Amino acid sequence: MSDTDSFIDEVTEEVRRDRLFVMLKRYGWIGGLAVVLIVGGAAYREYNKAQNLAASQRLGDDMIAALSLDEDLARAESLSQISAETPGGAAVLAMLQAGALADAGQQDEAVTRLQAVALDAELPLIYRHIASFKALGLQQDSLSIAERRLQFEALAQPGAPLALLASEQMALLDIEAGDPDAAIDRLKAIVEDASVTADLKERATQVIVALGGALDEAAVSEG
Repeated sequence: MSDTDSFIDEVTEEVRRDRLFVMLKRYGWIGGLAVVLIVGGAAYREYNKAQNLAASQRLGDDMIAALSLDEDLARAESLSQISAETPGGAAVLAMLQAGALADAGQQDEAVTRLQAVALDAELPLIYRHIASFKALGLQQDSLSIAERRLQFEALAQPGAPLALLASEQMALLDIEAGDPDAAIDRLKAIVEDASVTADLKERATQVIVALGGALDEAAVSEG
């Protein structure tokens, strides 16, 4: 490399440094602002998380205090005075209120609370199905077998959160309708399902035996 080329390179490098210095002086505040935003954003997330945790703890404490009351109507009244800050918390609160109302003999009001949760499309499916399942349980005397079967079928679809529990209820409807063979077939399918819980499997097995059905020993011994 010639002396001329070396001199040109040195001048070019010096010009670059000068431009960088000018840009840092002119726009350096952007970097500072970015740091402030990053730190501020992290602090806000932590604050928001702490606020949500505190709200959840308050809601839980209020629910426990209400449920500790001895009188059914007093529990229902106390629960109705609690407010929840999240849709999920409000759904749980509504279901607890429905339970207290049902215990107090106010079945219609309890069903209304549960159906409101079941029909809320903004809630996760598990909340809606639990509410629907509970509402159906409270309407055994007011809905026909056909009406209950139709609604339990919707809850028993493959992959649904309460599919096996809904199938169990449909087996009981088969018994109520005088069709024990259909009930046995349905209960056997529950027993053989890989996701069945121990309690549900035991209940289904006992009903099959009580109905005079035969069980596959391999299916019974699994799990």
